[in-house]
Parts: sequence; structure tokens; C-alpha cells
Amino acid sequence: MLLAREALLRHAPGRPTAVTVGVFDAVHLGHRFLIDALKARAAERGLASTVVTLHPSPVQVLRPEVRVSYISSLEERIDLLEATGVDAVAPVTFTSELAELSAAGFLGLLREALDMRFMLMGPDNAFGRGREGTPARVTEIGESVGFEAEVLAAPLDNGFGRISATAIRQALARGEMEVVEHLLGRPFSLRGPIVHGHDRGHRIGYPTANMAVTPDRALPAYGVYITRAYAGGRAYGAATNIGINPTFNDTVPAIETYILDFEGNLYERELRIEVLRRLRGELRFENIDLLKEAIAADVETARRYFAERA
Repeated sequence: MLLAREALLRHAPGRPTAVTVGVFDAVHLGHRFLIDALKARAAERGLASTVVTLHPSPVQVLRPEVRVSYISSLEERIDLLEATGVDAVAPVTFTSELAELSAAGFLGLLREALDMRFMLMGPDNAFGRGREGTPARVTEIGESVGFEAEVLAAPLDNGFGRISATAIRQALARGEMEVVEHLLGRPFSLRGPIVHGHDRGHRIGYPTANMAVTPDRALPAYGVYITRAYAGGRAYGAATNIGINPTFNDTVPAIETYILDFEGNLYERELRIEVLRRLRGELRFENIDLLKEAIAADVETARRYFAERA
């Protein structure tokens, strides 16, 4: 609990707060709907809007046998949360010690460290050991320790089904990038440092930037995608292969981006790509010539895609 208290105090805005708490993986449209409501409630009450984001996910701590994948890294999540215009973002490490806190203990921690006067909960929120902090219980605790609580009535649905991180992961697993974009409210993106790969792209005439991401990142279904790459302060059209390169019998997933009309060295620099549309699934080719033909066709399709939107 000491670790969580220190994190909250470090990011406290210095005045009474209106708070919402969650993992907020991806900061999707549903999250932004909740955060917009928080900002409005905070403004009405003269409070500082504050988002507490938990990492790792409580599921990862409480059920370590379950593999948890993240749509955004913690750093990306904090950037996205700050971009919403809230007054403060407080990342808190979720530990087994924090998991053992009762609802009253957890809410008391927020009340003390953040001077919380108002809490806004999503319809699925529950706090404390055994998820005992239901909306009714949180309201009861608030009345006893001095904060107001409100629960948003229903999850957001924008015509593509209920907006949730789970729905986004499922669409990613199918390679349905248009659906992912509608649920996120922006294109799905990946960012990471460029590292040395096998140098195959250079040898066959299509040099790629090989991006390193952590193993817990949720990736689109393996295949080739039209992407937009951001490097050196500019945006470029690109084509990206995500997968294990069955032609070469690789076993570790790689993210390899061929940037259209780019000249330069990206090694050890950070690259960000937006994954826009799936071109095809990952294929095993009988020889390098067939692979080169497929890459040439993918690159040409990507060029047409961006030319049509210029």
C-alpha cells in the first residue's frame, strides 16, 4: 500500500479532486466517454479531474495463469490519457498487497492521497478485495468518509457493438482494422525502437524497419498490412508484415515495415506505425522469387491506397 500511496501523492494535482479508476488499456471511445463525463463533473464542482490508471492489469496479478495482452503500452496509455485534457494522470502499480485492500481501505487511500471529493465509476467498476466495492457500497463508503459517488448508467455502443478492450482484442485477432479503428476512435498503432533484424529485406530489395515491442502487446492477426509510419517528424505510407515469417521458419513474431520513399537510418530510433488495413494473411512461399513478387504486389497496393487518399 505504501507504494500506491507514494505514486498517488507524486501525481496529485494539489487541490481537491474528482477521480475515476481503471486500467484504461487503449483509452478507447468508452474510456473517453467516461473521462469527458469526469471532466464535466469536476468542472461543475470546482475539482481537479484525475484519472488513476492501474498497471499491470489486476487480472495479471490475481490470476497469473491467464495471459494478459495490452492494446497499448503503459507509456502510450499515459500519453493518451494526458491528451484527453484531464488535470492529472496517476499511474499506480497494482500489486498483491493492493489487491488485499478492502473497498473502504482503497477508497480511503484515494480520499487521503488525492483529497478525493467525487468518484465517477463506469458501469462495470468494482473496487477492493473480492470486488466488494460495488456502486452501492462505494456510495455508502463515500457518505461515511466524505466524497460523492456516481455511476454512469450503461456502457457505450457506437453501432459496432459494446466498446471494450475485449472487443478490440477480438477484432485485432481477426485483423479487422476498420472495426478496431471505430472502437478506438483512431487507428490502432504500435511504437517501439528499431532494432537489427536478419537483413533479408535489404538483400531482396525491400529494406524494412524492424520494430521491437514487448511480448505482452496485443498484435493484429499475422499478415501484411497497409500502415502509416511516423519517422523524423514526417508521416509516410508504408506496408508492414506482422508475423513469424514461415518462409524462413522463424518462430518469434516480428513487425517489419517497408516505408515508401524513405531514405535514412532508423536504427535505435523510435518508430510509430498506424495499422490501417489488412492486405492478406501470412503465407509460406516456396522460394525467394515468389516472396519478392508478393512483396512487390503488396507495396504497389499500398501506393495506390495512399495515392487515392492524397
